[in-house]
Amino acid sequence: MMGLKAKMQQRSANKNLRNITLQNNLIYYALMAVPLLLILVFDYLPMFGIIIAFEDFVAGKPMFGAGVDWVGLKWFYEFVSSFYFTRILRNTLVINILHLFMGFWVPIVFALIVNEIRNSQFRKITQTISYMPHFISTVIVATMVLSFIASDGIITKFTAVFGYDTGSLNANPKAFKWIYVLTSVWKGFGWSSILYLSTITSIDPTLYEAAEVDGCGRIKRIWHITLPHMLPLIMIQLIRNIGGMLGSNTDMILLLYNTAVYSEADVIGTFVYRETLMSGKYSYGTASGLLMSVMSFTLVWIANWVSRKTTDFSMW
Repeated sequence: MMGLKAKMQQRSANKNLRNITLQNNLIYYALMAVPLLLILVFDYLPMFGIIIAFEDFVAGKPMFGAGVDWVGLKWFYEFVSSFYFTRILRNTLVINILHLFMGFWVPIVFALIVNEIRNSQFRKITQTISYMPHFISTVIVATMVLSFIASDGIITKFTAVFGYDTGSLNANPKAFKWIYVLTSVWKGFGWSSILYLSTITSIDPTLYEAAEVDGCGRIKRIWHITLPHMLPLIMIQLIRNIGGMLGSNTDMILLLYNTAVYSEADVIGTFVYRETLMSGKYSYGTASGLLMSVMSFTLVWIANWVSRKTTDFSMW
């Protein structure tokens, strides 16, 4: 009886503790409710639409119930065996590998440079300037770039001064990947550096002081103190970037490309856009996107496994 009474009292105490915790953190739960609701409505509920990848869906007809024409893996097979599959897969991988090698290290290096700036006013100005491109609309950025690379644009005129008559770079398939990658890196490196800067500021200053006393210069302090503390975040970001290699900034590509550069610019996102919204092949487009999502998840899992085995850092 005494043991039962003690258990009842413990349960009552736990219940009271939960109620107190709920009351004390009610405002935080209320703040969490809005983003959680947005995630539910815009990320999870639309996943029910994946079902149309396995049926011959026509707009206006129900996705479930009687009258649905189930086709199994027909659209997946049609996508993989199509003429465009190899081309868009190659373009997507090449563009994202270029972006990974050219853009992944830029925020890291920029964060290290900003951290070494001793003049606080100059450091703030530098950070603000680097963040600004992130807040410029993609439409505006794409319009600016197109005007710069046109036949009479500032970039083509600049190259002509040195004897390189490139003409309109927007009509040059070989130039598109570099234009897209450089534009994306310029637009996002400053904003991406915020995470690295926040990690650097959380490092114990006494570590730098001790290293300085031992005679370590700036380079050695960065190599032996700053980078090891940044390594977990670097690996997490690398895993995310590898997992996103089959994705790309579709909005930017749609705004930059044209029929003259389809052979080098057409990626999975633009292909799905054309096949679904423009051609009305909703089942085919959904199957294409779903297949690439599964492949992207596989890449994330592999990258996470390799990172966990080699560096002891992983997302799960």
